[in-house]
Amino acid sequence: MTTLYDPTREELSELLDGEPKYRLDQLWRGLYTQFQRPSEITTLPAALRARLDAHLPESLIEIQRETSQDGQTVKFLWRLLNGNHPIETVLMYYDDRATVCISSQAGCAMACGFCATGQAGFSRHLTPGEIVEQVVRSAREASANSRRIDNIVFMGMGEPLANEAAVWAAVQRIHGDIGISARHITISTVGIVPGIKALSDRELPVNLAVSLHAARNELRNQLVPINTRYPIEMLIRSCQDYLLKKNRRISFEWAMIESVNDTERDARELAALCERLTPAAHVNLIPLNPTPGYLTQGSSEARVAHFQRMLRELGVNATTRKTRGTEIAAACGQLAAGQPITLKTPTKRRGEQALKP
Repeated sequence: MTTLYDPTREELSELLDGEPKYRLDQLWRGLYTQFQRPSEITTLPAALRARLDAHLPESLIEIQRETSQDGQTVKFLWRLLNGNHPIETVLMYYDDRATVCISSQAGCAMACGFCATGQAGFSRHLTPGEIVEQVVRSAREASANSRRIDNIVFMGMGEPLANEAAVWAAVQRIHGDIGISARHITISTVGIVPGIKALSDRELPVNLAVSLHAARNELRNQLVPINTRYPIEMLIRSCQDYLLKKNRRISFEWAMIESVNDTERDARELAALCERLTPAAHVNLIPLNPTPGYLTQGSSEARVAHFQRMLRELGVNATTRKTRGTEIAAACGQLAAGQPITLKTPTKRRGEQALKP
């Protein structure tokens, strides 16, 4: 079934066959600028509104929303109209702006053990319309709270560059029609090298964030299994190419795991990789958030601070990401769309000892 944000402008024009040409502008503006449903676009005739509502239903059916204790983070649980797959979107409020963390897949096939989405497994790719509608629905909510969406991060459920064509089609609408600058759009990846190459050839200079988590192949193979296909050397070369073409700072995401990747050795190895991208490499340290399928603890607050100091002493631009929405399972690595996660072993994560340095 075709849903509201699936059709391109040209495809919507075909749906409006027989209507005055200016109706397309009215409809497109209502959908992408005013974030309205067809029934709410009063510049359109009532009969046309009814016809559009009947033929173009919304793709996201809200099942639940949860709000953090401070009211600054909202997590939406949606059911997809096409296929009944659950996904999640996170809206984060700041003083004068709002950020939306959007999903690109229902589930994820990358199988990173410390990520709840990876633990839950993969269902299917999202369409461009399903991706865009997450931004629109979040923008409606933000507007009701007198906030404007000005930052989009593809850091929700799924691996964006495993669904690169649909993600890019969504980026084009988010940028060109909703009006969010490419410099305020970040695409995260665990290191899908062909996807990074494809992204480097696209016309918009979006931000690239690489979920690195380890700077040597032996450890990264275990933390991020796709590393066995695209090892660190190959990944860094693709990052260098992206930097050369886009001249945009690349960020490395680093989930802090106690006694696994928070040692002096890890800091030195990470700094050496960053030097290869200087001056455009930045490290985001992310205190590991708890998930039911990963029993190893995150680094303590003191250990995170120490690791950050080590990196800075080695010349690395490193910051620690503030954790938001942990109590509603909305923080980094926690999204699982309400799916129960089955532990592979009830007491100790498989291969845990192998991760010790």
